[in-house]
Amino acid sequence: MIVTQTDKGWRIIHQQAHGLLAFQLALQWQVDKRPIHWVETLVALTEHDDGQDAWEGKNHLTSAGAPMDFQVLEYSVEQARKMIQIGLEKSRWNALMLSMHTSFLYESKRGQDKDLDTFLDQQRNDNQPKWRRQYGATKEEAEYAYSFVQWCDALSLILCQDQVPPEQRRLEISIGPDKIPYFILQRKDGTLGVEPWPFEAATFDVHVESFQLVQLAFSSDNELYNALQDASIEVLTWRFSK
Repeated sequence: MIVTQTDKGWRIIHQQAHGLLAFQLALQWQVDKRPIHWVETLVALTEHDDGQDAWEGKNHLTSAGAPMDFQVLEYSVEQARKMIQIGLEKSRWNALMLSMHTSFLYESKRGQDKDLDTFLDQQRNDNQPKWRRQYGATKEEAEYAYSFVQWCDALSLILCQDQVPPEQRRLEISIGPDKIPYFILQRKDGTLGVEPWPFEAATFDVHVESFQLVQLAFSSDNELYNALQDASIEVLTWRFSK
């Protein structure tokens, strides 16, 4: 979950919903700069946070009983394995993108946990080269496609975490697949700009579903889950303009 504290309690955005927002952003990318295996790459964007822990026990709660933001949990090898398996059942390209995503997230944590190191070795030395060969793709083509996934993921997170700075100050999104750094800013009229402009359309809207909770602490995942089912929904919308 992406958890933001508000003056009324918590705003919750499911990570899978954040993936759907990333998908919406990806659809706007310039046609002539799209990666190969376009459809599979888009699907990987919607799956890159799948395989989350079940809603049981206190998997989604902090020790204080608050809804747990995804950043509090450093990593889960089991979740990463399940995520890649979900992708693998659709296509090797999906699995490749998701495998590269785990490398991006967790390589910096190498040496902390034997199980994680084994998992990372399997992705880098076995799975990724094998799946590239099966698709007849070069390493450069795969890296371009994953860089695109990572860029869309980063922009979606900036929006979900309400990180766009005020007063038209620029914030770097990420280095794009074309090796260019991109920046986001909010204009006085509330529209968002990206510099340089990477999208096909001159103006478009994207949105994500969020839940508003007034209860601050929960005794179990079950209590939190039920509260989310009954919570008021706010659809957050952003307009991008060139």
